[in-house]
Amino acid sequence: MTLKETIIHESMKLFSLNGFLGTSIEDILTASKSSKGGFYNHFKSKEDLFLHVLGEARKIWRDRNLEGLSKNQDPIKNIKKLLVNFRDLYLKNSDSFPGGCIFIILLVELKNHSPHLSKEINKGFVGLKKMIKSYFEEAKASGQLKNGADTNEMSEIIFNGILGAAVSYNGKNSDSNLDSAINSMIKYIERFE
Repeated sequence: MTLKETIIHESMKLFSLNGFLGTSIEDILTASKSSKGGFYNHFKSKEDLFLHVLGEARKIWRDRNLEGLSKNQDPIKNIKKLLVNFRDLYLKNSDSFPGGCIFIILLVELKNHSPHLSKEINKGFVGLKKMIKSYFEEAKASGQLKNGADTNEMSEIIFNGILGAAVSYNGKNSDSNLDSAINSMIKYIERFE
């Protein structure tokens, strides 16, 4: 890894554990074994670093959560696969985010302190919700969902269930609670098939 990549990855870990505000430049320099000069050769400021970290965190999220999803696969299978990936490949795989879901941690922390940064984080949540809804709408249009299935309601329940599972897992790191939450969402979806 280059020094820039090392700083980004070490900062990602620190932000997931301590938040953006709770992580100092000194913490980042120590973790990445860098000097101030090395840091400022690659980043204009801590906020500039934040945007790079956010970009890398999004890439990791996509790689892990979208693995195995396909446009050729039916949309209900894609939603279920997304839930399983979120549990097994994202939350339980804590090498990049030892403190849990970095997006939730940072969104809560920065909402009132740095609204412009929390707005950047929120873009990912908006995209996730749209993706879930589009899968449900595609399933309904193809007849995979029972008549009367409300795709808006289903999308809200699954989206908020994902957030709730992440928050709960961030706090307790209980695999059994996380498994139960994801399995409950899958069973909920199956009621409408």
